[in-house]
Amino acid sequence: MLLSSLTAAGPLLAPIAAAPNEFEPPQVHHDSASVPAKLVQIVRNTSGRYIDVNVAVAAKYQPLFGCVTGPDHGAMGIHYINLALVGDGEVDSTRPEALIYEPFPGGVRLVGVEFIVDAATWLAHHSSPPMLEGQAFQLVSSPNRFGLPTFFELHVWAWRDNPNGAFVDWNNDVTCENQ
Repeated sequence: MLLSSLTAAGPLLAPIAAAPNEFEPPQVHHDSASVPAKLVQIVRNTSGRYIDVNVAVAAKYQPLFGCVTGPDHGAMGIHYINLALVGDGEVDSTRPEALIYEPFPGGVRLVGVEFIVDAATWLAHHSSPPMLEGQAFQLVSSPNRFGLPTFFELHVWAWRDNPNGAFVDWNNDVTCENQ
């Protein structure tokens, strides 16, 4: 159901031109006393190939919903979504359903990922919300700003520090101003 909603929404949304990431990969800074959470490390290890957005497009990730900004501050960025992964009803720390890019003059840069699963599909086979490496997914009820049925999601800011935490939805250090 979520997959069909995303598929239907796709043609209604103006795609973002795929531009290569022509920059050095962003440095994620962690104070010397802390180590990034295990899930952040897994995401960095498995999503680094998508720093070049053209690799993401070749892997069937497509931009949907434009650049998502926060309700009062911060942003998420442009979600490049792999509809086949969204529709599989599974969560896998090495295969995010969405890659999140921040626009910058001349292109986009990878800042994080999002894991997404349709709530009805998940709950038909599980008695509790999904978790990855100890991180709980958030429930996004319907109706929502995306026009999607209720789903579970988890953001991982693996390529851009988030002052509010690596798993918080909105990132005050991400902007849509350069789209």
